[in-house]
Parts: sequence; C-alpha cells; structure tokens
Amino acid sequence: MPEHDFHAQRLHVAADLAEGAEIVLEREAAHYVANVIRLGVGQDILLFNGRDGEWRATRIAGGKRDVRLEVLRETRAQPPAPTLEYAFAPLKHARLDYMVQKAVEMGAGILSPVITRYTQVSRVNVERMTANAIEAAEQCGILSLPHVEEPRPLDTWLASLAEDRLLVFCDEASADEDPIAALKQARRGPVSVLIGPEGGFSPEERTRIAPRGLTLSLGPRILRADTAAVAALALVNAARR
Repeated sequence: MPEHDFHAQRLHVAADLAEGAEIVLEREAAHYVANVIRLGVGQDILLFNGRDGEWRATRIAGGKRDVRLEVLRETRAQPPAPTLEYAFAPLKHARLDYMVQKAVEMGAGILSPVITRYTQVSRVNVERMTANAIEAAEQCGILSLPHVEEPRPLDTWLASLAEDRLLVFCDEASADEDPIAALKQARRGPVSVLIGPEGGFSPEERTRIAPRGLTLSLGPRILRADTAAVAALALVNAARR
C-alpha cells in the first residue's frame, strides 16, 4: 500500500525525482522551506513534480539560503493525468485565483479560459493561474498538475473539442431537471465542463453551444461563476466515477 502522509509538508519542484538525487532549491522555494515552514537539517519533506510521483526527501544543508535536499524513496507512484477539462470565462484576480484552486482540488486536469461575449476580463495571467494550480496541488496531495491553456474565443474552443468529449454546458437558463440523472445517462468518455461569465451566455452563444453537448441546470438560484465551478465539478465527479 503506497504511503500517504497527511501531516508532512509537500513541495513542488521542477527537477527530476529519483532515489539518491540531490536537489538545490531556487530562491523562492528555499525561502519557503527555510523561513516559512522552517525545515531543519535532517527533517523530511515530500516532493513532487507532476511527472515522477511523490518522493520523501530530507534536508542536508542548513542556512537561510542554502537549501539542499536528498531524495530518499518514492511514497506514491504517478497516476494517469486526469482528463476532466474545466472551461470558464475569466474572472477578476482574487475570484479567478479561488476558482483555479478549487477546480484543481475537484480533479480538473485541463484549465481552459474561454472568452465570451459578456466576459469582463480580457487579459489572463497564465503564469499566475499555474502558480495557483501548483499551490492547490501542494496542499491537497495531488500529484498530476493541470495543463493551463491560453485564453481562446468561445468559437475557437468549441471547434477544438474532440468528438469523444462530452461537453457539459452549465446554463442558468436551462430547465431545472435532475443533473445527476442526466450525467449518468450521458455517453461515457472524457468530460469538458463549461461555465459562463457573470452576465451569462448570449442567446447566440447558447444556440451554438447547446447542440454540441449536454445542457444542465445547477438549480433554481443564480450562482456566482466561482461557486458554479465547484457545484458543476462536484456533480460530474459524483455522477461519473
């Protein structure tokens, strides 16, 4: 049975991980290890890079800047990358940060910013999204990092969807039916969940999206986009295990 230590600190690193490897942390990670969590020489930390699984390592050099780690042993093997895609109209900074973190916690393997007619944010910081995804993975024991796409217009994103993908279109204007039953009855395969902006989708956008997939209601109330993300991904996870 793979070891899963819920109490140990976890850190994402870019380096390859293998038994006996020595890793010198870069400045920001070194500061975190030495001054935030204050990991001492001889103390252990869990490392992952999104490719090689999770490994236990120990600190072998002291000081506030010189942080070197020796990789000891693998604790968990790398799982297959999740295929669940979360597509969304970008939000303003704080709410976008929250939404990205929650999507990663809920198992999203692809994050796709989609520009719609009523999208209020025209510029998206992909590096910031990636940093938030890594932070969520560190905190929640996740080993596979999501792929973060560059922003694309809605029509471009729709045209790129593979035929075997089920598009789950969350539309506040749709009939209030049982979403769990609809998801269970839908064809199997990878899933893309689409959430719109604060102003919703335009009638023209609904007309283009609806024939491509499964339209769902998230209930009788209008949800904020970041709340809708958690609700929709929770439904998909519950219905399509």
